[in-house]
Amino acid sequence: MNNTKRGFMIAASISLLGMGLAYLGGFVHARYLAGGRPPWFAVPGNAPTSTDHSQAAVHDHGSGTHSHGGHMHADHQHAHDDENSLELSSAAAKNLGLSDEFLKPIELTTFTRAISIPAIIVDRPGRTKLPVSAAMTGLVTHVHAVPGEAIESGDLMIEMRLTHEDLVTLQKDYLQALGERDVENKEIQRLAGVSATGAVATKTRLEREYSRDKLDSQIRAQREALRLHGLSDSQLEVIEKERRLLTEVRIMAPSPDDHGHEDIQLSRGNQLRHASALAPNGTQIDSTTLPLPAERPRIRTAGNIEASRKHLLVVQDLKVQKGQIVNAGDLLCVLADYDELLIEGQAFEAEASQIASAKQLGWKVNAILDLGKRSTELRELEFGWIENEIDPASRTLKFYVQLPNQIRSESSNATGQRFVDWNYRTGQRLQLQVPVEKWDEQIVLPVDAVVREGIESYVFQQNGEHYDRVSVHEKFRDQRNVVIGSCAQGSTSDANGFEE
Repeated sequence: MNNTKRGFMIAASISLLGMGLAYLGGFVHARYLAGGRPPWFAVPGNAPTSTDHSQAAVHDHGSGTHSHGGHMHADHQHAHDDENSLELSSAAAKNLGLSDEFLKPIELTTFTRAISIPAIIVDRPGRTKLPVSAAMTGLVTHVHAVPGEAIESGDLMIEMRLTHEDLVTLQKDYLQALGERDVENKEIQRLAGVSATGAVATKTRLEREYSRDKLDSQIRAQREALRLHGLSDSQLEVIEKERRLLTEVRIMAPSPDDHGHEDIQLSRGNQLRHASALAPNGTQIDSTTLPLPAERPRIRTAGNIEASRKHLLVVQDLKVQKGQIVNAGDLLCVLADYDELLIEGQAFEAEASQIASAKQLGWKVNAILDLGKRSTELRELEFGWIENEIDPASRTLKFYVQLPNQIRSESSNATGQRFVDWNYRTGQRLQLQVPVEKWDEQIVLPVDAVVREGIESYVFQQNGEHYDRVSVHEKFRDQRNVVIGSCAQGSTSDANGFEE
């Protein structure tokens, strides 16, 4: 019988100890999830000290002196209730990471009540994907870009030899018209001198001037036709100056915003070579072309990556290879600009007014990105736009939030080609926290800092080496935070329910 009673007492002691450890476990778990905020209740603006036991629960240690963890204590100013208090030695607190860095006074703050909406990262329509097409027919002579490579606007990607018959014919006619106009100008200058002496009739000089005017009109029409084939004014000026046909074309990386440089450059042979340029297989490029205008395009070489790159494009898909013949309009490659993306939220029809109100008030949006064992919170994101149509099948309203992206890491290979890894990728799913209401001067704790037991809610308050279980009133709870109101156990509260 005595053994039975002794076993019952041992079981009861273990049960009580387990309850205390469970409460402490909730406190420790909250310490990791709090992100530096304390998961315990304290007087706002005043951190409890090791000797401050005011407003603590009753903890009965008996009279006289007693030992805790190998050191002696005098009679406490207040006793503690064993059922509502846990005691940790300094070493135990350090082992649990309960340092001054995390144990800080709770402060009143503004709490933003938000609704959680599922979302996904998507491209920016017309901006993220940049298809590059052939402006004219030709034979691919060299491919500088490789899939996955990060390049800058203006970098040389593809070289082609022109086989476009219409473009060759237009250039030939243009050069012929320029030559005929030069002859007419010389003849007009000669006749101007002799017509003054009466040796040649003025009518002859006027006929030559009329012929020159016809040639000028023809040249203007030919220039417009060449522009339609992709030639720029600067390229036409070079053709007129050097009086030679251009036989090769360079495809440059376009710019999403700046159109100051030319995406297509024409060139002609037997001029300059690219110094120490390396092909992807490491061999030297035997290039004998001169770009137009005179500014040379950037060629990526081993050990010579420009550090001043600002806007990078990723070669997402490459459609051509060396030796391939492409026609005008054929897709050469697809570039991707991941510098800025969009978050597409899908809200229910009933939430449309709340989202529109938040956008109108200029409130920022937070997003929670789940990365498996951990989650990342993206704060202060700006609204993009809200669609004006509700999907008839899913009854959801799509809206968009701007997502600036950053490069996480980058590397290069032996041939100087550069590769980057971005923080955020299209297709990643997350949760948008759209604010719908703001409460000023509230006590906000992480949700795991508040322990629930039936209809009661508790927090652990540091009181010297003790952690007292304190009953609290929950004013609001969501998936991440709890707004705390009044406290029990004799604490006095003002009209707002905060402990004084």
